[in-house]
Amino acid sequence: MPVSRRLFLATGAAFTASGAGFNLREALDKVESRYNGVRTMQLDFEQTLRYNMQPKASRSESGTLYLRRPGKMRWDYSSPARKLFLTDGKDAYFYSPAMNRVEKTKLKESDDMRAPLAFLIGRLDFDRDFREFRSSEESGKRWITALPKSSKAPYREVRFQLGADFRIAELRVMGQDESVMAYAFRNERMNPEVADSLFRFTPPAGVEIVDLTREQ
Repeated sequence: MPVSRRLFLATGAAFTASGAGFNLREALDKVESRYNGVRTMQLDFEQTLRYNMQPKASRSESGTLYLRRPGKMRWDYSSPARKLFLTDGKDAYFYSPAMNRVEKTKLKESDDMRAPLAFLIGRLDFDRDFREFRSSEESGKRWITALPKSSKAPYREVRFQLGADFRIAELRVMGQDESVMAYAFRNERMNPEVADSLFRFTPPAGVEIVDLTREQ
């Protein structure tokens, strides 16, 4: 038995699959292989936040996401308002031109619901981060649900929809308060030329800077 397989069995993670002919373990391995083999990525996203206490209340935004390994993300929001969420491998920055404000926090300490996508810029390892996996088919789409190992994670459940070539086409992150951040991805580009300068944040002149790293 391969070492990786023995190590996986030792974790005690649980698997539940549905659908004849679908191998959940094999699918997870292929997703890992796909994303662990890229250096950079660029894709368009639509992000929708739904609140549990107000089921009809939701907010949708869209823009372009850039990823660069190791540890760098840039979310350029273009609609309905311009804003920026950026990680440089160490710290995370959230910049709102409308508020003329920048918040800086340590990436590892961030409770932002975009954080689960950080696995795309590190090394994707489902066995390390999740304790249980479930598979289901809904309206012809294959969904995988993953439950985090850590009770301190800012989310209680992650669901992703497998697209062609084992890409993550949609992602839904349920927070501890049962709010749901949903992402739909399209126009994915693997290993495009992405300048490292995109992941360096320089505050505009006159902007208010709130440095939360000093409190962490």
